[in-house]
Amino acid sequence: MAYIGKTPVIGNFVKLDSITVVNGQAAYTMQNGGVNFTSYDNVNQFLVSLNGVLQAPTDSFTVSSSTLTFASNLSTGDVIDFVLVLGNSLDIGTPSDNTVSLAKLTATGTKDSTTFLRGDNTFAVPTDNGKVLQVIHGSTTTSVTSSSSTEVSTGVTAQITPSSTSNKVLVFGSINGIQIGSATSTGGAWKIRRHDTSTSATSGTNIQSIVNYGGYDNAASDHQYALSFNDLDSPSTTAARNYTITFNRNNGSGSIQVQNNSATSSITLMEIVGWL
Repeated sequence: MAYIGKTPVIGNFVKLDSITVVNGQAAYTMQNGGVNFTSYDNVNQFLVSLNGVLQAPTDSFTVSSSTLTFASNLSTGDVIDFVLVLGNSLDIGTPSDNTVSLAKLTATGTKDSTTFLRGDNTFAVPTDNGKVLQVIHGSTTTSVTSSSSTEVSTGVTAQITPSSTSNKVLVFGSINGIQIGSATSTGGAWKIRRHDTSTSATSGTNIQSIVNYGGYDNAASDHQYALSFNDLDSPSTTAARNYTITFNRNNGSGSIQVQNNSATSSITLMEIVGWL
């Protein structure tokens, strides 16, 4: 087949005709089948062996048109073992949009519209892990006061019904308007309790405790505090569950009040798809 310009040599490997060394000469004509050879792009395509040693392109030799020129004159006894020309590299370019089908991908796994290709070259089915399925919020401004060491509800509660036993419930709580009464070294203990709809909050499962949050009232005068907390719970059920914040006095003899002056306390429940 005829070409306009240079004949393509993509993927072709050419061993040129033997070259006889001439004493004191550095430049030699390259031929292939007795015809001057110029079908190459650059010097890096050449493997030239001189006296059994491969020469470094550019440093040890250069090429121009059909001329091979060594960095220094050769001498009697030198032998040009061979000149091998590697074919040009083939640039296939960037495939057009929508031209590479699933069948052309070597990744393992099921290849269809329900899977995605992972970084480890495997197809996988997407999961909803970590997805938030529902958010439940509860709040109150009703004041509750207690000076007892017996646990009582703050009135801050919310109910959630998980859709799977493997899902988690992320709990965020905030208690505001906490007032420690006028008694030295009065401290409180706070709990988040999970319980079913037929049992009281104080008999439920304790999923987090905070003791003496805000410190003591050592000055024997009223002080107000606020607290917030969170917990990732595993209820392991699809039945309705209440989450309630409780408290009791655990030090001193004073009283503890929550939601003082109609402060708003709240709890937020988030169901998370099977996570951790």
